[in-house]
Formats: sequence, structure tokens, C-alpha cells
Amino acid sequence: MKNLIDQLNGAMAIPSATTDPVNARILAISEDQLAGFQEDPFGEISRQSEVPVETVLERVQAMLDAGTIRRVRQTLLATSLAEGALCAWQLPTDRIEPAFDYLFREDPFSGHVVIRSTDAATPGSNYRLWTTLKVPQGFSLRRHAEWLSQRIGAERYRLMAAKKLFVLGVGHVRRRGMEPGSRSAEPADILDVGVTRLTDREWGVLIALKREFATGEIVRDLWGPRAVEAGVSDEEFCEIAEDLSRRKIIGRFSTFLEHVKPLADGERVTKFNALFHWAVSPGQEIAAGREVGRHHIMTHAYWREGGPEFHNVNVMGVAHGTDKGTVLAHKDAIDRHLAEVGIAIHYTNVFWGGRSEIKPSEISPLAYRQWCLRVGVDPVTMTEK
Repeated sequence: MKNLIDQLNGAMAIPSATTDPVNARILAISEDQLAGFQEDPFGEISRQSEVPVETVLERVQAMLDAGTIRRVRQTLLATSLAEGALCAWQLPTDRIEPAFDYLFREDPFSGHVVIRSTDAATPGSNYRLWTTLKVPQGFSLRRHAEWLSQRIGAERYRLMAAKKLFVLGVGHVRRRGMEPGSRSAEPADILDVGVTRLTDREWGVLIALKREFATGEIVRDLWGPRAVEAGVSDEEFCEIAEDLSRRKIIGRFSTFLEHVKPLADGERVTKFNALFHWAVSPGQEIAAGREVGRHHIMTHAYWREGGPEFHNVNVMGVAHGTDKGTVLAHKDAIDRHLAEVGIAIHYTNVFWGGRSEIKPSEISPLAYRQWCLRVGVDPVTMTEK
């Protein structure tokens, strides 16, 4: 009898795999297609995926419970709120794993933490640990990196701030089976980088807005409880959020999948995480970035200066895939396209991701002061001045 009940329960279980056709339709939209602030995000997912909203809510709850979706949250364009950079760390081999653990678990301002390698010894290949790093307004990115460097025992590090952004969106499910060379009809748009100042009231809404959702919070009236948390009415919450969206502070509403680690059922959404490097002639960074960014496989593309440690690369981008050869075929197609439009590549490389963890970087100035006190640092010594 017990076996029969277990079988019936299994038969009635809500599918949580990304390969389920209904889930795939939902994820193709919910991963990265809801730009800006959405007053009714699940209603919009329903509209675009043509899946009833009740089913959308049920499936997102099931995928979040199962660990298929690792978090549901409203993302921010943190480059508009905090000084940030991609940071490459060179450490003794025996310090790489402990440094990874510290930055992921103990530093709220380190977001993506990835151990990378190259297929051959190349400029920069000794920089094995890569992180994103952001510090809240009023504090110094350089001073924070220097403190971390001493804490984790780094031999040297390189901060690479984004000068321009061209692509910022994940969408692993909708990229499955994408043909190398697939690209939009026009070059990617340019997103400028610059810190925007907010009022205390705006910060209150923003902090409530960005906190990730627990399974029990996945309901149609998503923002009502967050308005209460921020101490404003529902109407005022949405008005402030929409204004922040117009000011390019709000990123997208997203359901995030694991990038590399296997899901609870053993499925891997992606297996290979590649950071592409290109060095183009000075003055061609924006043109090259827009051409790279128009390729649909790219999840990120930006102008960053790698400096001599990385053979003066100035355009970087990230792509994911389940097959290494296919990821390289996508890069080859981008390289050929750059040549076809008259952009010479003076140097290029691929840094492959291994162990990786991702968490949202903290951007609250109050949280930074609290962190300073917790680790025994005078917050004044970490300011920009």
C-alpha cells in the first residue's frame, strides 16, 4: 500500500526539471526577458510564454523548492549604484581554494567568484581567481581590494572597471541549440556606467525591492508585502520603482538557474563558462563591443582595460554552453564577424570557468559600515577621500 501511495505522489508531483516543456517555456522568458521594473512580473511571464499565470506560479514555486531555480529576484544595474570592477587575483596555488571560500562566504561585496584556467600558458594565466567586486557609494574600491588582498594572501591583483556595457542578461534555456553566429540585425546598445545618488526613501524601496523571494512569497501580489517593508503605500512603491527603472537603476526581474553545478536531479544547465578576451585598436572598443554584444550567445559583454597583465585586452564577454567545442565555435564565429566588419583582433584568449559561486553583491552604505565594524576596520579609512 505504501509503495502505491508513493507512486501516486510521484505521479502527481509538479515537474521541476528545465527540460519539461512547460518549464522550458516559462524559463525562456523568466530568466532574462523581463527588463526593468514589472508591476506584475508573473502576469507578464504568463503573457509572453502563453502559460496560464496559475501554472507559472505553481511551476516557479516547484522549481525553486527543488533547487532548479536558485533564486528569484529583481536585479539592479549595480554599476549605477556602486563603484565596481572585475578583479583578477594571483595567489599561490595552495591559497586559491581558501581565498575562494573566504570571498564567497565572508565578503558581502564580492559577487561572482570563479576559478579560471586557460588552455595554454598565456599572459594573465597565473591569475586563477576571478571575482566581481562592488563597494557602496562613498567607499573606495581600491582600498577594499587592498584589504581583501592582504586578507586572502594575494600576490597581486588587477581591477578592471567597466567603461561601457553592451550585454547583461543570462537566458541559458533560450540559448540551448543556438547556432554559432546567430546575432541581432543591429549592433548592441551601449549602456553607460555612472553612479546615481538616491534619497533615503528611494534606498528603502530599493533594498526591499532587491531582496530575493522565498517560495512562499511567489504569489501574484508580489510587491504589496515589500511596500509594507519599505514603509510606503503600494502605489508609492511602484511609482518609485518605475522611476528607478527609467533612471536605468533597475535591471530585470529574473529566475536564476545554476550555471555550472548540477541541479538536484543531476541535470547541468550549462557546463562550460567562458570569459572571452579581445584586444582591438584603441578607439575601436565601442564598435567592437557592440558587434560582440549583438551575438545572441553572449550573456555579458563590456569594455574593460586588461592592462599589460592581460596583453592589453579591452573587450571582454561571457558565454556558456554544455559542449566546449560548441562554445569555441561561437567564439570563432564572433572573431570572423569582427574581421568582416573591419575590426582587427590583435590578441584574443579564453579563460574557462571551473569552480564557481554567484551571489548578489551588497550595495547598501549602511551594510558596508556594519561590515567594517564586524571585521575591525574603521569605516573612515575605507572612504574615497
